[in-house]
Amino acid sequence: MTVQIKFGTDGWRATVAEDYTFDSVRRATQGFADYLKATYTPAEVGRGVVVGGDRRFLSEHFAATVAEVLAGNDIPAHFCGGGIPTPTIAYAVKLRHGIGAVNITASHNPPTDNGYKVRDPNGGAIDPAGLKEIEVHIPAEASSCRQMAFKAGVNAGLIMEFDPVPAYVEQLKRLVSLEPIRQAGFKIMVDPMWGNGAGWLTRLLSGAKTEVFEVHSERNPIFPEMSRPEPIPPNVDAGLAAGRKIGADVIAITDGDADRCGWGDENGDFVDQLRVYALLAMYLLDVRGERGPIVKTLSTTSMLDKLGQRFGVQVIHTGVGFKYVAPAMIKYDALIGGEESGGYAFRNHVPERDGILSNLYLLDLMVRTGLRPTQLLDRLFNLVGGPHYYDRIDFRLPDLAFAAAARKGLDTAQPASVGGKKIVDKVTTDGYKFVMEDGGWLLIRFSGTEPLIRVYTETMDQGAVQAILQDGLRLAGIAG
Repeated sequence: MTVQIKFGTDGWRATVAEDYTFDSVRRATQGFADYLKATYTPAEVGRGVVVGGDRRFLSEHFAATVAEVLAGNDIPAHFCGGGIPTPTIAYAVKLRHGIGAVNITASHNPPTDNGYKVRDPNGGAIDPAGLKEIEVHIPAEASSCRQMAFKAGVNAGLIMEFDPVPAYVEQLKRLVSLEPIRQAGFKIMVDPMWGNGAGWLTRLLSGAKTEVFEVHSERNPIFPEMSRPEPIPPNVDAGLAAGRKIGADVIAITDGDADRCGWGDENGDFVDQLRVYALLAMYLLDVRGERGPIVKTLSTTSMLDKLGQRFGVQVIHTGVGFKYVAPAMIKYDALIGGEESGGYAFRNHVPERDGILSNLYLLDLMVRTGLRPTQLLDRLFNLVGGPHYYDRIDFRLPDLAFAAAARKGLDTAQPASVGGKKIVDKVTTDGYKFVMEDGGWLLIRFSGTEPLIRVYTETMDQGAVQAILQDGLRLAGIAG
C-alpha cells in the first residue's frame, strides 16, 4: 500500500522503516521538485535547494537521497549533510541564494521517527497553501521519481557540497555581542539533547571567564535519559540535575534539531517556554529598546499581548506552527515570532526558529541587566501584572474513531466555566480555545505531527491550573 505523505504543523513525520522509507523520501522530493517548477521561473529554480539533516538514524543518507532526486530533476542541490542545526540550514538558503530547502529531521519526535521539512526562499516555513500544492504533486509510486546517483550529480555540478557553519557563526556575531557573555564569569550547563546543538554554545562562549559544561553531546539516536528530544520536563530533567550538581547560573537547552530553546534557572528549575518567550520579547523591547510587531500562535502566552500594549507594538495572532508564523513575520516585518513549543524567530535573521540564538539572547539579557534568571522573571512579572502559570497535558489518541468523537464533542462544547473560571469566548482558529473572564485560557488541540490531543492552559491563578486542565480533558472526552 502506498504511504500517504501529508504535511502537518511542521513537515511530514513518520516511523522509520514503516512509512518513512527511502522510497517515501524520493516521492516527497519529486513532489517538491515539481512544485518548485510549477511555482517559480526556470531561473529561480536554477538557484537550487539547500539540503541537510539532523543526527537521527540515517538522516544524512536520507538527505543524500533528496539531493539525488533534485539532481535528477535538474535542480541544483546545495548539500551540507547531517548534524546541521535547522536554523543553520535556513540561513544557508539566504547565503546560497537558494529557492528553498529540504531538512531531514523529526525535531522533537520519539527516536523511532524521522521527518521531512521544506522551506521557502526566505528560509522560512512554506505556508499552508504551498504545502497543499506540494502534496498534490507527490507521485503515487517511487518508480515515477527521477534520480541521479550522488557522485554523478557532483560530477555534473548539480550536487554541491558545502559547509554552512562559518557564515552562520558570523551571522550570530552580528546579532549578539559574544565577548561580554564570554567575560561575564557565568557557569553555564548546556544540554543539546543528543542533537544538532551539540558543541555550539561551548564553541562560541568558552575560552574566557565564563565556564561552559555540556551533557548529552554525543550522537545517540535513541536519546537516552529522555523519551524524546523535546525541551520540556521530564525530558530535560537529567540536564537540569546536571546543572544543579555544578551550581550552574543557568541551564541552556536546545532540542533535537536545535531550533527550539529550553531554559533552566540558577536553582536548576525549568522555566517554561511561555515565560521564555515573554522574556525574549522583554529583552528586545525593554532592554534593547527595539520596536516592531510580535507574532504569536494562539497556544502561547498572553503576556505578549500585555507587553505589546505596554510598549505600543502590534501583536499578531496565528494558528499553531511556523507555516503560519513565518509568513506573518515577513508580512509584518515582525520583531519576533514564536510558539508554545519553544521555537522563536527574530528580525534581521531568518523567519525560522533558532534555539541557539534564543539561548544567546537570554544570556545577553543576563549580562545587560546583571540579573539572574529568577530576578529576570520578577522584572517580567512587574511589567505584565504578576506571574502567569502554564501547563500542558498530551494524550495519545488510541484510534481514528476516538479522535472523531472528540472533535464532534468539542465542536458543540459551550462550557459556562472551566476550573471555576467563567468562559467569555470560544476561538476555533486552530483547535478549541476557551477564553476566561480573567484573561486566562484553555486550549484543546489535535497535534499536526503526531497522533496526540494536547490540552494547554495559562492563568494567573496558580491553584486553578490542574482543575482547568482536568476540565479540558473532560471536554475532549478523555476523562469522565
